[in-house]
Amino acid sequence: MRRILRIARREYTVAVRTKGFIVALVLVPFLMGGSTLVLMLTKDRVDTTDQVLAVVDHSGVVADGLVKAAEERNTTSIFDEETGKRNKPAYVIEVVEPNTADPVALRLELSDRVRRDEIRAFLEIGPEVVHPGEDRDACRLAYHSKNAAMDDMRRWLGWPVNTQLRRVRIKEAGVDEALAGDILTYLAVRGHGLASMDEKTGQVQAARRSNEGEAVGIPVIMAMLMFMMIMMGAMPLLHAVMEEKNHRIAEVILATVKPFHFMVGKIIGGVGVSLTASAVYVVGAIVLINYYDLGEFIPYHLLPWFFTYMVVAIVMMGAIFASLGAACNDPKDAQSLTLPAMIPIMIPMFVLFPVIREPDGTLATVGSLIPIFTPMLMLLRQATPVGVPGWQPWAGLALVLAFTLFTVWAGGRVFRVGILMQGTPPKLSNLVRWIAHG
Repeated sequence: MRRILRIARREYTVAVRTKGFIVALVLVPFLMGGSTLVLMLTKDRVDTTDQVLAVVDHSGVVADGLVKAAEERNTTSIFDEETGKRNKPAYVIEVVEPNTADPVALRLELSDRVRRDEIRAFLEIGPEVVHPGEDRDACRLAYHSKNAAMDDMRRWLGWPVNTQLRRVRIKEAGVDEALAGDILTYLAVRGHGLASMDEKTGQVQAARRSNEGEAVGIPVIMAMLMFMMIMMGAMPLLHAVMEEKNHRIAEVILATVKPFHFMVGKIIGGVGVSLTASAVYVVGAIVLINYYDLGEFIPYHLLPWFFTYMVVAIVMMGAIFASLGAACNDPKDAQSLTLPAMIPIMIPMFVLFPVIREPDGTLATVGSLIPIFTPMLMLLRQATPVGVPGWQPWAGLALVLAFTLFTVWAGGRVFRVGILMQGTPPKLSNLVRWIAHG
């Protein structure tokens, strides 16, 4: 045991004392959450110059409503409430007379104006939008711009256009126009959790207001952190073992320690590296969140599960990576095995949002009970507001522990044969034979 710990300490100190570890510790969160960080830093840096929208209204009843809606928006919604500084562009509506004789020519002319940046976009309103019929072209709302799919103006247009259409229909129906405000009032559906009873006091606890950041942000952050720790603690073992094998360092070490103990020591070192990095991230996140008075959103009850799953996952994946490293003869072999070995880590990342959307669905439940996916998917499910039945995390942990023991045993047999073998390619048939016969 003393020799195993000695190897583990060597692996740990070699990893954490390097500048690369410090750089990775700082840069990895930025790389993983870089897009979110950029959005936060640039959210207030927007182009506030006026944006012109040309409107071709074939119906003759929508354009005036859009002009009024844009004027109201420019008065109430483009200035910061605290500083009074303009933080959004004003929308200017330019009404263009339809060209019924040659609409294609008008469409080309307006498109050229968009290309020359004379206008931001143009909107074509069909002649039958008030009472849509079977002719879809006659009742279409066509928004044309350089990047219509990601255009904020297009998103804004939906509400004022449809509000104006409803007003026209109400007026045609003979309803008092003074009642239009009440009829058109829009009330958003607010999400809430479930009411519960306090077992100590017997009082009913009111349902909490649902928060998208809590419902999506916490599960994603937990899963991403788990992914980073596995990549940091387990994946480097493949190349590290392969290099020690090629440079004959392994032969010197194996003169004093058994191959299995050598592998276990390297895995424990990887666990130590991940524990160090995760402790820095978790403590830093708790301090930062409390600084912004958002401590109620910290999932303290998940932290024991996170560290337990992380340790098990790194031992499991570390055994796989270390055994594959022992089977490799050169960097080319290691490179060819890296992607297949990463697939069990990457698959849970592909199903993040389906699992978050339905954490009690068949995909999420079955996937979280498959041992190689359990550490990430079960933690992801537990981090959602829905949660999981109390028995499932324990069942998943039992299964993943059993599978981890098998992985370490099988990896040890491959490691024992491969670490001293030269010239034999790391084919699947060879790995299976080594596991079966040692």
